[in-house]
Amino acid sequence: MNAVPSPALGRLSRRSLLAAALVAAPTALATPAHASARPAPTATRPLLLGTYTSAEGGGTGIGTATYDTATGATTPGSVITGVENPSYLALHPSGATVYAVAEQDAGAVTAVALAPDGTYEVLGTRPTGGSGPTHLSVHPSGRWLLSANYTSGSVAVHPIAQDGSLGERTDLVTHSSPPPGPGQNGPHAHQIVTAPDGGHVLAVDLGTDTVYTYRLDESAGTLTEVSRAALAPGSGPRHLTFHPGGRSAYLACELDNTTVVCAYDPDSGTLTPGAGQSTGSDTGYPAQLVVTGDGSYAYLANRGPNSLTRYAVEDGGAALRLLDTVPAGGDWPRQLALSPDSSLLFAANQRSSTVTAFRIGSDGSLAPAGDPLPAPVAVCVLPLP
Repeated sequence: MNAVPSPALGRLSRRSLLAAALVAAPTALATPAHASARPAPTATRPLLLGTYTSAEGGGTGIGTATYDTATGATTPGSVITGVENPSYLALHPSGATVYAVAEQDAGAVTAVALAPDGTYEVLGTRPTGGSGPTHLSVHPSGRWLLSANYTSGSVAVHPIAQDGSLGERTDLVTHSSPPPGPGQNGPHAHQIVTAPDGGHVLAVDLGTDTVYTYRLDESAGTLTEVSRAALAPGSGPRHLTFHPGGRSAYLACELDNTTVVCAYDPDSGTLTPGAGQSTGSDTGYPAQLVVTGDGSYAYLANRGPNSLTRYAVEDGGAALRLLDTVPAGGDWPRQLALSPDSSLLFAANQRSSTVTAFRIGSDGSLAPAGDPLPAPVAVCVLPLP
């Protein structure tokens, strides 16, 4: 992909159609394709692509592309430059700003404004107070950015101004207990996400085999721990995904190759893990789960076997039933993302430097959609509404 010349303000490729996507009014989550027999109207929407700019063969910033909402076919675009190691991306609820981690020793988060006329502006970067941030998310209020520092095992909070820019960090919490799990050399915060109730923030720590629940003070931007969920020693919880019903969540555990269904109490923020269950592969490193908007199916990315696992969601979200696995179409699927209407699934394949797309059938089945999209060291894909 060719870089846009200006490091701070540049015009995206017309092929990206970024402007068209940004001027479209935000809508509520549409009925997933598998819930209706009517064909979806054809449209083109943008994708943003995360990478490592410091890796051999990596990108030069946040990549852009487009996808056809009916066929899933993808087309490469330009690059948003001036952003280092944007290995994870999150969109502001307004759709006007995207945030990226800078996964490096001096961890940081960057805000990028996406203008309706198709231009972009890097609004600035703030340190996270830790090293190796691998995940970030925007609080539903749109006023706070939450980030997880993997290497140093801490989570941070930054305020978001009205123009989408970031203020100085308001909190930093290090996971100092319990002790690291078997074979771990310390805490490794891998994810931080707000629960559907909006009142609790959950941080998944691979190093301590623990999910921490915090309450966010929305005036001060500070975190107060309210509960902990202990996972099996050595399980290495990596990413948590909530069922739309808000009372169940699913954990991908990297080190013991399991998926864990958890009960969630929105009043207390308490997460109660169940027993680990099969990922559909005897070996591998599960990366991330996603759940369709209607809560009917869940999908898991498996690195190593390079497969995608399909689960049926049952008992109102309280159970997952393994259905099958299909090839991911690339090497080392690190992250998954659903299109806003849950009709398409995208996989970012780190080692093959590709993004693969799949159409989701009425039975939740996955069918490859078009050719793989070339994307240097693809570690994140973010479909825009």
